[in-house]
Amino acid sequence: MKIGVSTLASQGENLEDFLIFVEDLNVDYVEILNEYPNHEVDRELLDSYSMKYTIHSPIADLNLGALNKSINKASINEIKRSITIANEINSNLVVIHPGRVSFTGRFFEDKIKAISEESMKICGRFGEDLGVTVAVENMPKMEGFLYQDPAELNEFLENNSMAMTLDIGHMHTYNPKIDSYFKTVKHIHLSDNNGDFDHHYPLGEGTINFKDIIMKYEKNNYMNVYVIEVNDKESVIKSLDYLNNLNNI
Repeated sequence: MKIGVSTLASQGENLEDFLIFVEDLNVDYVEILNEYPNHEVDRELLDSYSMKYTIHSPIADLNLGALNKSINKASINEIKRSITIANEINSNLVVIHPGRVSFTGRFFEDKIKAISEESMKICGRFGEDLGVTVAVENMPKMEGFLYQDPAELNEFLENNSMAMTLDIGHMHTYNPKIDSYFKTVKHIHLSDNNGDFDHHYPLGEGTINFKDIIMKYEKNNYMNVYVIEVNDKESVIKSLDYLNNLNNI
């Protein structure tokens, strides 16, 4: 298994300090959440460590489904910026979110979904031109988020020759019984919860059966990265211990 760790666990600390922490864990990848304080990325700093990198585009202020054309355009441009950074640091994958329905937009969900889909396709084509895979992430069960159903997202991505980031924690909040194999998955996020909320617990501290899900992807020759996406360093260490024990079963 190729294991990565998300900078979400850094809790905003200096990126260099977090990279030192991760390198000592002997993992393969770091996923950089490309928003403050990591909106700018120092390639020389990244090159000084042994890990490879994936990029998670900004999420806090972006909405690919925004009805406001200026906000939509800015969101697309920020994702293009992340794709460009990925290309510059020799990263081959950028994770993006599909967009959401705002409170006042709830009367126009079909239009928002259409805007989101066109925006995702624009980002996907931009990534193709730079040799970077744009992998759209399934969303947790929360009001307003588009594509909470990974099967629905998989269908859209298959029809448009795009890739998915399967967030297993998000999938568990949508429906804990889903264990399907999705062919579009090129990237996987790992965190645990009890099915009630996207808590980002350490692996093994919720109710997700990671063994069955991971084995399904391994048997289907999944060769890409599993990124631990938890809230702090202690949770990273617990999750790595869990995966090591899982591999020994």
